[in-house]
Amino acid sequence: MDDCLFCKICAGEIPSTVLYEDDEILAFRDIDPQAPLHFLVVPKNHVQSAAQLTMQDGALLGKIFATIARLCEEQGITNGYRVVTNVGQQGGQSVPHLHFHVLAGRQLAWPPG
Repeated sequence: MDDCLFCKICAGEIPSTVLYEDDEILAFRDIDPQAPLHFLVVPKNHVQSAAQLTMQDGALLGKIFATIARLCEEQGITNGYRVVTNVGQQGGQSVPHLHFHVLAGRQLAWPPG
Protein backbone atom coordinates (compact mmCIF):
# COMPACT_ATOMS: atom_id res chain seq x y z
CA MET A 1 0.00 0.00 0.00
CA ASP A 2 1.57 3.25 -1.16
CA ASP A 3 0.75 5.54 1.76
CA CYS A 4 1.14 3.05 4.62
CA LEU A 5 3.81 3.99 7.17
CA PHE A 6 4.68 0.39 8.03
CA CYS A 7 4.78 -0.68 4.37
CA LYS A 8 7.31 2.13 3.82
CA ILE A 9 9.36 0.96 6.82
CA CYS A 10 9.28 -2.63 5.49
CA ALA A 11 10.44 -1.37 2.08
CA GLY A 12 13.34 0.52 3.68
CA GLU A 13 11.95 3.89 2.59
CA ILE A 14 11.74 5.08 6.20
CA PRO A 15 14.60 4.23 8.57
CA SER A 16 14.02 2.08 11.64
CA THR A 17 16.05 0.23 14.23
CA VAL A 18 15.57 -3.32 12.99
CA LEU A 19 15.73 -6.18 15.48
CA TYR A 20 14.78 -8.94 13.02
CA GLU A 21 13.87 -9.27 9.37
CA ASP A 22 13.07 -12.08 6.98
CA ASP A 23 10.95 -12.43 3.84
CA GLU A 24 7.64 -12.25 5.75
CA ILE A 25 8.08 -10.14 8.88
CA LEU A 26 9.96 -7.19 10.30
CA ALA A 27 10.61 -6.36 13.97
CA PHE A 28 11.80 -2.89 14.90
CA ARG A 29 11.97 -0.59 17.91
CA ASP A 30 9.00 1.71 18.56
CA ILE A 31 9.85 5.39 18.02
CA ASP A 32 7.73 6.38 21.04
CA PRO A 33 8.48 3.62 23.58
CA GLN A 34 5.98 3.07 26.38
CA ALA A 35 8.26 0.68 28.30
CA PRO A 36 12.04 0.15 28.60
CA LEU A 37 11.69 -2.47 25.85
CA HIS A 38 9.09 -1.65 23.21
CA PHE A 39 9.24 -3.03 19.71
CA LEU A 40 6.80 -3.79 16.93
CA VAL A 41 6.46 -6.86 14.75
CA VAL A 42 4.66 -6.46 11.42
CA PRO A 43 3.97 -8.68 8.45
CA LYS A 44 5.64 -7.28 5.33
CA ASN A 45 2.52 -7.88 3.26
CA HIS A 46 -0.10 -5.28 4.04
CA VAL A 47 -2.92 -6.49 6.27
CA GLN A 48 -5.04 -3.70 7.70
CA SER A 49 -5.68 -5.24 11.13
CA ALA A 50 -6.30 -8.48 12.98
CA ALA A 51 -9.92 -8.23 11.82
CA GLN A 52 -8.78 -9.19 8.31
CA LEU A 53 -6.92 -12.34 9.38
CA THR A 54 -8.19 -15.72 8.24
CA MET A 55 -7.43 -19.33 9.13
CA GLN A 56 -4.85 -19.31 6.33
CA ASP A 57 -2.78 -16.80 8.33
CA GLY A 58 -2.07 -19.30 11.12
CA ALA A 59 1.50 -20.07 10.02
CA LEU A 60 2.34 -16.36 9.76
CA LEU A 61 0.97 -15.69 13.24
CA GLY A 62 2.89 -18.64 14.65
CA LYS A 63 6.06 -17.25 13.12
CA ILE A 64 5.36 -13.79 14.55
CA PHE A 65 4.84 -15.10 18.08
CA ALA A 66 7.88 -17.41 17.91
CA THR A 67 9.95 -14.44 16.77
CA ILE A 68 8.62 -12.32 19.63
CA ALA A 69 9.58 -15.01 22.15
CA ARG A 70 13.07 -15.31 20.69
CA LEU A 71 13.64 -11.55 20.58
CA CYS A 72 12.52 -11.16 24.20
CA GLU A 73 14.89 -13.92 25.23
CA GLU A 74 17.73 -12.26 23.30
CA GLN A 75 16.94 -8.96 25.05
CA GLY A 76 17.21 -10.65 28.46
CA ILE A 77 13.50 -10.43 29.28
CA THR A 78 12.93 -13.09 31.93
CA ASN A 79 10.08 -11.62 34.02
CA GLY A 80 7.42 -11.47 31.32
CA TYR A 81 6.22 -9.19 28.58
CA ARG A 82 3.01 -8.02 26.95
CA VAL A 83 1.97 -8.46 23.32
CA VAL A 84 -0.79 -6.14 22.08
CA THR A 85 -2.50 -5.58 18.76
CA ASN A 86 -5.10 -2.87 18.44
CA VAL A 87 -7.97 -3.14 15.97
CA GLY A 88 -9.65 -0.08 14.51
CA GLN A 89 -9.74 3.49 15.68
CA GLN A 90 -11.78 2.79 18.84
CA GLY A 91 -9.39 -0.03 19.67
CA GLY A 92 -6.47 2.39 19.57
CA GLN A 93 -5.01 1.39 16.20
CA SER A 94 -3.13 4.44 14.93
CA VAL A 95 -1.48 2.83 11.87
CA PRO A 96 -3.78 0.78 9.63
CA HIS A 97 -1.30 -2.09 9.16
CA LEU A 98 -1.39 -5.17 11.38
CA HIS A 99 1.26 -4.79 14.05
CA PHE A 100 2.05 -6.30 17.40
CA HIS A 101 3.46 -4.14 20.20
CA VAL A 102 5.84 -5.96 22.54
CA LEU A 103 6.36 -4.20 25.87
CA ALA A 104 8.64 -5.29 28.71
CA GLY A 105 11.18 -4.16 31.24
CA ARG A 106 8.80 -2.77 33.87
CA GLN A 107 5.70 -3.84 35.77
CA LEU A 108 2.77 -3.51 33.37
CA ALA A 109 -0.58 -2.49 34.89
CA TRP A 110 -3.98 -4.00 34.19
CA PRO A 111 -6.30 -2.93 32.75
CA PRO A 112 -3.96 -1.36 30.21
CA GLY A 113 -5.95 1.72 29.30
